[in-house]
Amino acid sequence: MSVRIDAEMSGAVPDSEGSRPEGRRRTGGLRDGGLPDGRLGRLLRGPRPETVPTFVARACTLVGLLNVASGVFPRFRHSRMHAIAEVLPGALGPFAAALALSSGVLLLLLAHGLRRHKRRAWRAAVVLLPVGAVAQFAYRHSIIGVLISLALLTLLMRHRGEFAALPDPRSRWRALANFVLLGAGSLLLGLVIVSAHPGNVIGDPSITERLAHVLYGLFGFEGPVDYYGRTSWTVAYSLGALGLLTAITTIYLAFRPEHPAARLTEDDETKLRALLDKHGARDSLGHFALRRDKGAVFSPSGKAAVTYRVVSGVMLASGDPIGDVEAWPGAIERFMDEAKAHSWTPAVMGCSETGGEVWTRETGLDALELGDEAVVDVADFSLSGRAMRNVRQMVKRIERNGYETRVRRVRDLGERELERIQRAADDWRGTDTERGFSMALGRIGDPGDGDCLIATAHKADAEPGPYGDLKAVLHFVPWGKDGASLDLMRRDRSADPGMNELLIVAALQAAPKLGIARVSLNFAMFRAALARGEKIGAGPVLRAWRGLLVFLSRWFQIESLYKFNAKFRPRWEPRFVVYRSSKDLPRIGFAAMQAEGFVTLALPRFLRGAGAQRRPCPHRTAEREVQAA
Repeated sequence: MSVRIDAEMSGAVPDSEGSRPEGRRRTGGLRDGGLPDGRLGRLLRGPRPETVPTFVARACTLVGLLNVASGVFPRFRHSRMHAIAEVLPGALGPFAAALALSSGVLLLLLAHGLRRHKRRAWRAAVVLLPVGAVAQFAYRHSIIGVLISLALLTLLMRHRGEFAALPDPRSRWRALANFVLLGAGSLLLGLVIVSAHPGNVIGDPSITERLAHVLYGLFGFEGPVDYYGRTSWTVAYSLGALGLLTAITTIYLAFRPEHPAARLTEDDETKLRALLDKHGARDSLGHFALRRDKGAVFSPSGKAAVTYRVVSGVMLASGDPIGDVEAWPGAIERFMDEAKAHSWTPAVMGCSETGGEVWTRETGLDALELGDEAVVDVADFSLSGRAMRNVRQMVKRIERNGYETRVRRVRDLGERELERIQRAADDWRGTDTERGFSMALGRIGDPGDGDCLIATAHKADAEPGPYGDLKAVLHFVPWGKDGASLDLMRRDRSADPGMNELLIVAALQAAPKLGIARVSLNFAMFRAALARGEKIGAGPVLRAWRGLLVFLSRWFQIESLYKFNAKFRPRWEPRFVVYRSSKDLPRIGFAAMQAEGFVTLALPRFLRGAGAQRRPCPHRTAEREVQAA
């Protein structure tokens, strides 16, 4: 089940058609000023400015697909579809196959930037379309092709203000990624080209010979496969065009100026820490804003800030804005302006109900309940009672096996012990992929994080390992002056089950001495649906939704995290995702999974540097530890 928070609709303008007299609704009439109404009027006025980028992008996509098809498949070039492709920009002169293929790929690449209002894509299209128009007339004398090119060019020039988005964050790793991905695509497309002329092939070349012919052709050399007539030239030009396209785009990406991703500067971090000192008690996720792979935008007064990361074109904020609630609107406005300037999709993951109300009111966005955060009030926590029986028995059993716990502030740890905990937490992560974004700090033992808590489990009678007698680690970040929020859970795989329960209980029992009154545990996605769906009287839709979540729990640990949190009898605080429109939700969900580390779009390990294979900053990985417990 999900709860939706709608933006305030005060002052809404009534529907224009609903307020129009009945006689004015007919198509073909005249609006005020003498302009035709209905479909004819809309046709003469052209598309609305905000729809031009999408319209042009779709046109480029269609042109690109037709050009690729006409360049690859000989039967297509002599079909009725080729008659359509012939009047579209790209299929030019005697080198039609190669030019159609390369221009088709370029148009497909260009379409994405046009759809996202990118200025660079607009500039490329403005250059490409006149060239295409001249070539159409000079090589083929195609008046229709010239008119189509000029029509699209006119549309782009007339609505050039719609294409003002700044470039996305980029680095020179994009050049290597382009070489690998486009090179692989060229190799596969090249195999199709080589095999698309079965009637003109001399002999019966093997797949190895065909592959060798493609590799030679991409570098501009003649391969082992022979054809009758001019087919060999067609194949050679097509393969050469693919190889040249891969080389040119890779060189361009390698030598273009870098536009680095947003990072938290020292000045930004200082400002955020000052805001957290004053207002950090309001949100349990506030301290996670200090992750250094996030950017920050501040309100004009500097009294509030929104931290974010850009993932796959989504400007993803996490938690509530930091600082004075009255200054939140200013920070949110700066966030939305930044998203608009780059044509990023704005979204917020894990904000509170108050945060969701402010976001939707100030921006017109919508919000859906994403799940619940488990918060334990220290004064109410006790191991006594039937409800805590399983946890109590597990803790007693582990203590009888010789384990002891320690709960301390990070500033109270010695340098050697802290270094040992850091190495253990990194090595016990279990995967190369770091996980965490909205509820993970990404580091342990930073000099500025002295107020963080570390709970450790030790077994003195065990044979000392590379980390001494250390068997498990929990790390908490500050939540104001009297709270703590769980950051990560790590354990030695050889330790007894129940280490996480043991350390959480130890942290809750030690909390009063440390001045902590509340502790935030893990976040449970879709908790309400899981809890309500198993109760008597739940309807078929709710039961089906719960069944789907249980099925997905095989991969994402949705149900196990909820059950783990429920052991400690917490109160549940809802958390929301804020989004612009329903069609953006799949994209936002995919970006969030990338940010949290569940989906990794990275180069193969052998292409990455040694330092990129495993970063020494552990994130929150409770979903893996819970299953082990």
